[in-house]
Amino acid sequence: MLNIVIGYMADIIFGDPYSIPHPIRFIGKLIRFLENKLRMFSKSSEGEKVMGCILTLLTVSITYIVTYYLVNIWNLLDNSGYISKAVETFFIFQILATKSLDVETRKVLKPLKEEDIGEARKFLSYIVGRDTRELNKKEMTRACIETIAESTSDGIIAPLLFIFIGGAPLGMAYKAVNTLDSMVGYKNDKYYYFGWASASLDDIVGFIPARITGIVTIITAFFMGYDYKNAFKIFLRDRLNHKSPNSAHTEAAFAGALQIQIGGTNTYFGKKVYKPTIGDNIKELEVDHINDAIRLMYGVSFVGLITFLVVF
Repeated sequence: MLNIVIGYMADIIFGDPYSIPHPIRFIGKLIRFLENKLRMFSKSSEGEKVMGCILTLLTVSITYIVTYYLVNIWNLLDNSGYISKAVETFFIFQILATKSLDVETRKVLKPLKEEDIGEARKFLSYIVGRDTRELNKKEMTRACIETIAESTSDGIIAPLLFIFIGGAPLGMAYKAVNTLDSMVGYKNDKYYYFGWASASLDDIVGFIPARITGIVTIITAFFMGYDYKNAFKIFLRDRLNHKSPNSAHTEAAFAGALQIQIGGTNTYFGKKVYKPTIGDNIKELEVDHINDAIRLMYGVSFVGLITFLVVF
């Protein structure tokens, strides 16, 4: 358990140093390599589905096996296990994304406050899947808060849960699923069939963590002085207001805690996607709500860590 706490603290302090090659980059390169090879064998929609399943299976399996051996191979040289624990701690540090989510979101927040809309759109495009070219200030603020809320589950609580269950190898396997979804899990012409398995598996493995994150957000809102009663109300009412079975759980709890309304129409690959709103417009959405969302995200990560330490 100590290595998990150290890995968590390292992430909070250092984030993702650009000088260190991030394991997710290698997973991304593996996905692109396998995709290029497997597409040669997919000549129909059914063929694309089959090859997409193979892509998912190979990516997750290879990631788990490689991480497992990178962590445990040191036991051949060091019977005490200290080196293996240190390596696993490093992987845990790299798996979690609390500080990096803060850093990347503030790259959007700064130009938004300075009314530099073009710069804000540029940095926002790095962290969201929607088209950002025509978004106004309020829409970009909403996008940031939605990203923070959803990523609190996908990038913090979910990997923490899998790390507690199966160590860094299982945590990294979860990140492989998450990366697959972000790269090929789109419902467009290119990936509708090929990315089906990746998107489906991401929904499955994120099912329980999303609900845990929503509940932990309500508890955190109580301790941090946000509107926990409204967070509970909106969580129960709006947690299914999304095409994804998981995304709205944390978004609903965040929106309720901050007394704001998020959700609604977004544009993906030139096509408008209509989504229900989440939360009530008790407070007018403002740029400063991004700071509140970041603070709440840190609080949820800490309460989540404590919760898992007690449970496990």
